[in-house]
Amino acid sequence: MRLRVHGRVPLSGSYQPGGNANAAQALFAASLLTDASVTLHNMPHTLSTRAMFDAAGSLGASAEWHESESSVIVNGAQITRRVLTHTDSDVSLAAILLLPPLLMRRRHVRLEVDFPLNRIRPHLEAMRDLGIDVVASAGAVEFKAAEWDKKDILLTQASVTATALVLMLGAVFGKQTIIHNAACEPHIQELALMLSAMGAKVEGIGSNVVTIHGTPELNGAEVTIRPDHIETASVAAIAAMSGGRIQITGVRTADMRMIAKIFWRLGIQTDLDDTTIFIPKHETLTVSSHEEDVDSSIETAPWPGFPSDLISVATVIATQARGTSLIHEKMFNNRLLFVDKLKAMGAQIVLCDPHRAIVVGRTPLRGIYMDSPDVRAGIGMLAAALVADGDSVIDNAQALEHTFAGVLEKLKAINAEITVE
Repeated sequence: MRLRVHGRVPLSGSYQPGGNANAAQALFAASLLTDASVTLHNMPHTLSTRAMFDAAGSLGASAEWHESESSVIVNGAQITRRVLTHTDSDVSLAAILLLPPLLMRRRHVRLEVDFPLNRIRPHLEAMRDLGIDVVASAGAVEFKAAEWDKKDILLTQASVTATALVLMLGAVFGKQTIIHNAACEPHIQELALMLSAMGAKVEGIGSNVVTIHGTPELNGAEVTIRPDHIETASVAAIAAMSGGRIQITGVRTADMRMIAKIFWRLGIQTDLDDTTIFIPKHETLTVSSHEEDVDSSIETAPWPGFPSDLISVATVIATQARGTSLIHEKMFNNRLLFVDKLKAMGAQIVLCDPHRAIVVGRTPLRGIYMDSPDVRAGIGMLAAALVADGDSVIDNAQALEHTFAGVLEKLKAINAEITVE
């Protein structure tokens, strides 16, 4: 998919973000831990969720869509296979979340992979700590599950996927499972709440120490997926940078507290109430000056810190705010490499190393041709195009639909000039 984006058009109107796609994948996998039907409302129709549906369907699960209600009824009673193939794991690494329902039914499961196992090492270590037999061989990993009375484990990383795996496995295999250094992102909290609704008991939700009391048989449930805080924040930033004023409705502002603090450092004002964010018209953006060497320092951190998935958007904001900002991506390698595209648009950025960049603003951006934005940098590239002078062309823009459901049409509805070519 190729997009042509005309920039410098102020956004105006009301915007409603879709359901959190990361939560949707985890909740969909948890739906398969019971033979009863589970209904998931506000399901985002993204490439990532469709990949999960396809993988689960190939295993024998059913997912009945109700488009008008953005709902899906899931049933895993007919799952018969015990192998996740290369096709399942290649399309989306989140397919690994299907391991717990497969292990619950089959006890012995095979995951075929054609990527380095260090990508899922924290996940494998967590499963070994639970007493699951994990044997890696060329091109595959074999898992053999057993029940336990009590396990007290420490995750080597506060990994969202590793935490989700342990939560689901603990709900069906363990009497008591304690997780230290657990991830506590909003989508992990949603998974824990859903498992509680299905009959497990989960303590410490929202903290980094979580205890799961499992049950021999989980029940069905009806759950509404919360709005995506990354989509919410990205649209708020685009509106502020474009000089527009919008209202973002149906949000969970508790998920926006740290994001609002960091945006304030970059000159963006966000007015929050329980379910709505109002972005007033910003004449200019100016970073707050509280640092010794730079005007503002933006650092990513595990939740409730500033999310790494917003680092590309924060960097774009820094190009449009008067002052000097240090962008520090502490969590992942190579997520700042996209700044080359911003520099080609006219931004003044010094990439110090793969984790740090110094941004001098404000610098006008100009439209350019951009090829192949990745899943995480894609929304930042779209933000840059929408605030640049002239037209930008974004090639292979389907990456935007991987995580954010219908984001292009919703932006067009609030004045964004985006054409699919």
